[in-house]
Amino acid sequence: MHIDLNADLAEGYGQWRIGDDDALLDVLSSANLACGFHAGDPLIMERTVKAALGRGVDIGAHVGFPDKQGFGRRPMQIDADELAAMVIYQLGALEGIARVVGHRMTHMSFHGALGNMAAADSSVAAPLVAAVARFNPELIIVSSTSRAIEDAASSCGLRVATTFLADRAYDKAGLLVPRRLPDSVIHDEAKVLERVRQILRQGTVTTYEGEDLPMRPHSILLHGDTPGALSLARKIRSEIEQAGGKIVPVSQMA
Repeated sequence: MHIDLNADLAEGYGQWRIGDDDALLDVLSSANLACGFHAGDPLIMERTVKAALGRGVDIGAHVGFPDKQGFGRRPMQIDADELAAMVIYQLGALEGIARVVGHRMTHMSFHGALGNMAAADSSVAAPLVAAVARFNPELIIVSSTSRAIEDAASSCGLRVATTFLADRAYDKAGLLVPRRLPDSVIHDEAKVLERVRQILRQGTVTTYEGEDLPMRPHSILLHGDTPGALSLARKIRSEIEQAGGKIVPVSQMA
């Protein structure tokens, strides 16, 4: 069993740091980097790309709404053409930094509210995925389970690596439960690890409604901005290895 261990990084801004990115990169095989819209800035991006390169960690663009105050977690109504241009803008920012540093951008993912909207609505997913394909058809889209994104990617000839968000609740359709609902974010480390064991050994996740939903992810993702992320990442890595799995970058999964 090969699987990617992933996290969202580079989400600080200026003198403010969020998460222990350097330490997390010692544990991860891939990382999604904020590109300046919901978080991140050019210097933080560059430092994170350099650190990832030194550890052999894949990097991808984590693109979101232009919403630093809300950390990209507030839905915004933006025209599809403008939103597609914003996606390309963020991809280009990370691609430029990676090229100068000597690293390669292998994947991308949609952050926060943008990701939730695209996952649930094909009319949102289609133009955004098409923008990714125009930018670089070799990029892998890392996404939680989503028929809308998967269908759009198939139409554009893009690969999708399904990721399991270890600390987020899923509904019976396989979509992430909105953060406004209680227990949509799972803070109990023991419960998160139990979910990881279930996905590794049984290939299922227990939904918000209490049903077991089949899921065979290519990647397991945790949020680098949550308290205890480093400890949790190490324990998830241990769970994977104890289950006989091998942790590899997302580019080696597709």
